[in-house]
Amino acid sequence: MVRNGIGRRLGALAAVAVIAAGCSSSTGTTGPSGPKTFTIGYSNGGSVGNGFREEQVCTAKAQVKMYPEITNLTVIHRNTDAAGQLSDIRDLIAKNVNAIVFNPNDPDALNPALEEAAAKGIVTVSVDAYVTDPHTWNLYNNQIKYAELGAKWLFDQMGGTGTVWYTRGLAGHPADSDRDIGFQTVLKQYPNIKVVPSNSGVFTGWDPATTTNLTNDFISSGQYDKIQGIWASGMGKQIVDAIKAANKPFVPIVDADIGGFVSQLLDPTNFPGLKGAAVTNTASVGGAGVTMALKLLKGETITQSAGAGRPNTVLLDPVLLDNTTDAGKAALKAWQSVPGLDQLWPLSLSIQGWTTYDPNTVPASCKGA
Repeated sequence: MVRNGIGRRLGALAAVAVIAAGCSSSTGTTGPSGPKTFTIGYSNGGSVGNGFREEQVCTAKAQVKMYPEITNLTVIHRNTDAAGQLSDIRDLIAKNVNAIVFNPNDPDALNPALEEAAAKGIVTVSVDAYVTDPHTWNLYNNQIKYAELGAKWLFDQMGGTGTVWYTRGLAGHPADSDRDIGFQTVLKQYPNIKVVPSNSGVFTGWDPATTTNLTNDFISSGQYDKIQGIWASGMGKQIVDAIKAANKPFVPIVDADIGGFVSQLLDPTNFPGLKGAAVTNTASVGGAGVTMALKLLKGETITQSAGAGRPNTVLLDPVLLDNTTDAGKAALKAWQSVPGLDQLWPLSLSIQGWTTYDPNTVPASCKGA
């Protein structure tokens, strides 16, 4: 999500990138005991230019380089709707890839293509959000818990009373829908918290420019002066920048672990009085999805997360840090471990057990793409 350097360059291209790692064949090499090498397809069907999505694709490219048995990665990375992504997945099927890793635009609409992939023996892995196709494995951040952690922190900062501006992501995206479940669950526990523009929130599309415009309009309308907190969904940096540009005092805000947002939380000189919390939403699910696909291709056993609530699902637990204590600030600073990282990218660049690349190599993996 969430939501500028590499991100802008990739977003401007908004094209199909084919990344070869060694052999240029688009099909696996078959030996007496089955395929010895594999080809992977990757589909991202929206939010091109968003830091989370750009980093996600880059981690997939970085992880592929760690596996010599993966000879080719074909990436389709563009802004489209569910119907367009359905077509993209079918294009990858036509290339006879051995596995497809994808960030779904919809939990159900891609199922016809995923059924076709299963019929051809193609492994499918959904990252960042889930799909309902029974053949596909899902690997994503626990978005319900993400929202619950942030909402509880925010409502407590407000003393359990006041008005929150509820800004969301991409309408219909499974991750956004899960976050709304978490937000609404905690909201019910705080009867004195009100939400604007409504309990359904306002959608940013996880687009920086859209978010900035929405924030400017919100400030100009006078509504900002009547709120006591902001719940963000990866676009916190743009919101904070717009508030500063309008010379308005800050209210507590919670967002994802986006580099620029964390930098704002640690910069009291330029953002005086800013209280905020960052919740991890690792974009490394891209690289992790490649690892999961390879494990499945090799017939390895994958253990489903306990309590996932959905079959074939591995959940990653988020962590919240805030800037209200010295310990919290120190922990936030420790997240800034990769120098020169794009400010729109999340800071959590690895997932234990699922990614093996050096996090410092991830930004370079996208240069020239």
